[in-house]
This record gives sequence, structure tokens and C-alpha cells, in this order.
Amino acid sequence: MHASPIDRRDFLRHAAALGVALPFAGLEGVVAAETELVARSVFFDNPDVGSVRISPDGQTLAWLAPIGGVRNLFVAPLADPGAARAVTHATDRNLSTFFRWAHTNRHLVFFQERDGDENWRASSVDLGSGAIVPLTPERDVKAYWQESDRKFPEEMLFKHNARDKRYFDLFRVNLVTGKSDLLFENNEFAWYVTDSNFQLRLGVRFLPDGSAEWVERRSDGGWAPFITVPVGDFEATQAFDFSADGHTLFMLDSRGRDKAALFAVDMTTRQDALLAADDEADIVHVDIDFVQRRPLAAKSGTDRVRWQAVGPDAAGDLVDLAKYGTGDVEFIDRSADNRFVTVFYERDAESGEYALLDRETRKVRGLFRQRKALVGVALQKMQPVIIPARDGLRLNGYLTLPETGSSGLPMVLVIHGGPYLRDNWGFNSVHQWLANRGYAVLSVNYRGSTGFGKAFVTAADKEWGGKMHDDLIDAVDWAVGQGIADPNRVGFFGGSYGGYSALTAATKTPEVFACIVDVFGISNLITFMATIPPYWGPWFSIWKNRLGDPATEEGRAFLTERSPLTHIDRVVRPILIAQGARDVRVVAAESEQMVAALKKRGVPVTYITFPDEGHGFARPENRMAFYAATESFLAKHLGGRAQPVGDDFKGSSLKVETGGELVPGLAG
Repeated sequence: MHASPIDRRDFLRHAAALGVALPFAGLEGVVAAETELVARSVFFDNPDVGSVRISPDGQTLAWLAPIGGVRNLFVAPLADPGAARAVTHATDRNLSTFFRWAHTNRHLVFFQERDGDENWRASSVDLGSGAIVPLTPERDVKAYWQESDRKFPEEMLFKHNARDKRYFDLFRVNLVTGKSDLLFENNEFAWYVTDSNFQLRLGVRFLPDGSAEWVERRSDGGWAPFITVPVGDFEATQAFDFSADGHTLFMLDSRGRDKAALFAVDMTTRQDALLAADDEADIVHVDIDFVQRRPLAAKSGTDRVRWQAVGPDAAGDLVDLAKYGTGDVEFIDRSADNRFVTVFYERDAESGEYALLDRETRKVRGLFRQRKALVGVALQKMQPVIIPARDGLRLNGYLTLPETGSSGLPMVLVIHGGPYLRDNWGFNSVHQWLANRGYAVLSVNYRGSTGFGKAFVTAADKEWGGKMHDDLIDAVDWAVGQGIADPNRVGFFGGSYGGYSALTAATKTPEVFACIVDVFGISNLITFMATIPPYWGPWFSIWKNRLGDPATEEGRAFLTERSPLTHIDRVVRPILIAQGARDVRVVAAESEQMVAALKKRGVPVTYITFPDEGHGFARPENRMAFYAATESFLAKHLGGRAQPVGDDFKGSSLKVETGGELVPGLAG
């Protein structure tokens, strides 16, 4: 007879209590001397360098770096990266990690928002004069970069929702003057695709069953059917770019197959040609030749990133990059002539590194370490693991162990948001911080995580709080069964969907976790779906088909049953809840109603808010305050190590709404 999850868990607990050996293959249960506690700022401060890009003419580097704790833009000659100078001087809010060179070679385009409202506004900065020119509306409007090309060096295409918050209109904008011309008023499309001639080519709209209808723009301004993408293929199927001549569309497509592959589609004949595929994972990204607009290399990955050459010279580039050093490589930018390529080496137990590939000399040279403070810090390896789910699915996960041992440890289960995203191998601030405090740290790509094929994503349909949560419990059982985790000292840490999972853990499986950390998590699926941002509306049919339909009686009953708030009577473990007051994705009411219900039941709950944050902690001061409070909370309930709060609340907007006395160092 198959044992129930609780039966299995009881067995594992009894085995641990009796000292029964359940070893994790390849790990030794040797306890080392305690390592030095590393300051939280080492893990959570803004990186020293980010997003290194090269100008189209190959003469100048640009990157992001902090000034007074706020991320700004810097430039330097390629020949002398040490001669850096700041070209923006933001003091209130980080610049977005996304920015672009203009083909003038003297302008950079960057984005910034206010207090976490996610209304990103675009501006250009002239590297010569320092003049900053607004390119999109400055308040209460969300804008995106759409297109740029060397044929139009002083212009780019942007889209924003100033006219109608649900839809994004297309604009042609002069980077020097800021003059903006409407190219297309959008009243139906969730998104659209343009080409290097600044022509609108494809529009995508969603049908009631969640499928996506792609239509092609005709010369008369009308639209003709192109393809229909079923709801199960939505995550992995996307248009990537048109070739420079506009005759070929390069797209990722999972229709008719489980793993998305890269195809070239002839726009005249509609015939497609397979360019790259991976039998084990989706192709998720493509490195592009920005002049010819043709793919050079395709990226996929299960536990680690792997690239495969598509263009004629890409194989040699991949060999050159592998020779330089270890790590998972990401392509960042290219000069227009394709001679210079900026790349990033992701590494798990040391700082990542930005480097430059010179395709003429075949040499790679280092440019910048991402985080200088990590030099000399004892970091722990992130180990890819495979966890068997109870129904046979293979779950890819990542385990980081403290230097102090490998068995019978307090453990924190760290769960990613999305849910249609994934955890990746590399330097992970949360993993390294918790491992330094003596915890085993486990993250798992539960069903619904992307990159592992269509079947793995659709296995999560209507499974929020169901099989998706079972995957997490199976991960805990695995760690206990391998002898890694002490079953009585397992904590849960998650944000966004991970926060929903944390609250589900508190209400559905309260016996598994000793404590819960929920960061802007969903407590009521019906109120969550009623308060989504208006620009999510055009693809709301996806949510209804994957999560549940709040417009039907059956759907409302299902969503209610899967909402943590419904099962508040089961909560017994202490909970720490954190929320950004400006969050537009998971509004503050989601946390507030959960806190009110917990207090009414007398459950120990601590609720902290940040009035100048949204769906995340952008300000380093708030980041430090949140992690200081969390560290103290986990140490109290799991027995890990903790640094005193010290000055980590200084400059933060943290507000203790309730339960400050329950977390050491928080009430004072």
C-alpha cells in the first residue's frame, strides 16, 4: 500500500530521532568549525557593476553602478575601463537593469520608476552634454522599449499605456528632442512585433479559451490570420525577431512538441526550418547578430546553462569563452561589426565576472567583478539535485549546505515566484546568506516552472495549492530522507507566488514547517484576481484557464478552496509577513486580510511594511532591514545563527504593523 505524505513524514521523523542513517549520496556528515558571520550588506547590497554593454562603434563601455546606494549609469573608453565617469546622478530610485545604447554612440536610453509603482519611464542621456531628455510620459504611465536599428540612429520605438491603461500604443520617439509620434493606437493586442524598418508586423490577442491568436499586418493596415497558439504553448512560444530584410521570422515554438525549439519561418511561404532544439529543455533565449538580425546561438538548460551554435562562427566563440574560465555564460551585448562581445560569467561560490570577447584576436579579457565584497568570503557550492515527486515527475532543484556540516541541519525551503519562472544555478544571495547562518538551503523548480517543457508547465494547471504544493512537501521529505534536514527545524521562505506557497504551507501542511516567511504573498485568490493591474487584462483568459475562473460559480468555489485565507483555522506556526505598500501585482490588502485573520485566531504573526516599495525591495536600506528582521525570526524558530540588527534598519522605511515583540531586535 502506498504511504500517505504524512505517513512518510512520520517515518522520516522517527528515523531521524532514532539516528537511522539516511545519507545523501556524495555528502559527508562531518561538522566543521563555525565560519565567521558575513555582514548582510555583502550579500544584499547593490552589485558594484551590472549590465555591461558596448557601444555600436565598439569604442565605449556602459554599465550600472551605485552612487550613494542608488544604481546609476557609468561610461568609459573600451581602451581604458578605469577612466569611468557617471552620466546619471539619480538619488531617489535605482535605474532599471535594462538600458540600451543608441546608434548615435553618444546616447544611452534608460528607465526609472517611483516607489515601486512599476510605471517605468524612458529617458535618454547625451554623453557629451549630460542632457537628459524624457522620452515617455513621466508619471502614472508604464513604458517599454520596442525597437531600434542603425538605419534610424536618433530614434527608437517605444510603447506605453498613457491613453488606455489596458493597452500599449506604439510610438516613434526622437532621442535627442524627445518628440514622439503615434504609429499605432492599440485597442486589442496584448503585445505586438515590429521589424528593423520600424514596421508593425504581428499582433497577438487572446481568445476566451486562453489560446493566442497571432495576426499579420497587411499593407492596407488590416490584419490577416498568422498562427494560433494553444494555451498550453503560451509560455514557451514567442516571436524573437525578424531578419534584417524582413522576410524571415525567428521564433521559439513548442507547438507539436514538448520542448520549445528555435525555428526560422519564411513569411512568404510560411514554411519553417528548425535551427536549434534540446531534447531535455526548452530553448529559452537566442543571441542575435544585431545587424543581420539573425540568430547566432541558442540557450537552454536543466540544471546548468548550455548554448548551441546557430550562426557560422558561434561555435568558435563558445570555445573561446569556455577556455577563459568556469561558469555559465550569458551574452550581454555586441558591437555593430560583431567584433566585440560583452559577456557575463555566472558563478555560484564567487562573484560573477563581466568579460570582453574580441572575435578578431580570439582573446577574452576580464572587465569587472560584479561584487567586490565577495572576494575572500567563504561561499558554498550550489549543488543541482533531482527530487522525485510523488506522481513520478522529476523536479530540478538546488541545494546549498553550510560549511558547518551536511546532516541533521536546520533547513530553509526557498521558493521562487512567478510561478511561471524558474530557479537557476549561480550566485544566490539568499542561499549564501542562509548557508552562512548555518542552514541547509533548498530551492525546487516545482511543476509550472518554465524551461523544462510544455508538459511540465501544464502539469500545474488548476494545481495552485494542489500538486504544486505537493512538490514542495516532496522536496522537504527528500531532504529529510537523505539525512540533510532535521524534520523539526524546517522553515519556509517565499515571495509572490512563493509567498502564496508559504501561506499554503502554513494552512495546508502546518506540521511540516517550524516557521513561515511570506513576502507579498497571495492570501485570497479571488481578491487577487480582482485587483490585478489593468494591463494584465488582455491576457486574463490565461489566468482563468490555468488558475480558475472567478466569473463562474464552480470557479469561485475552487479558488476559495485553494486560498490560504479559507483555511486560517489550521495555522499554528509563527509567521513573518512583509509587504511593499505600493505593490501593484499583489496589493497590500492580500497581506492585511491574512494578518487580521491570524491576529483574530491568536496565531503569532509579525507584519512589516515598506511604504516606498512595491513588488520587491529596490532600496538597499529596505533590503537590509527586511533581511535583518528575517534573520532574527529564523534564528529564534530554527536555531540558526544571527547577527545583531545593528545599523541595518538605518535609512529604511520599515514599519512594524504588529508583532514586533515576537522578533528579537525588531520592537526596539
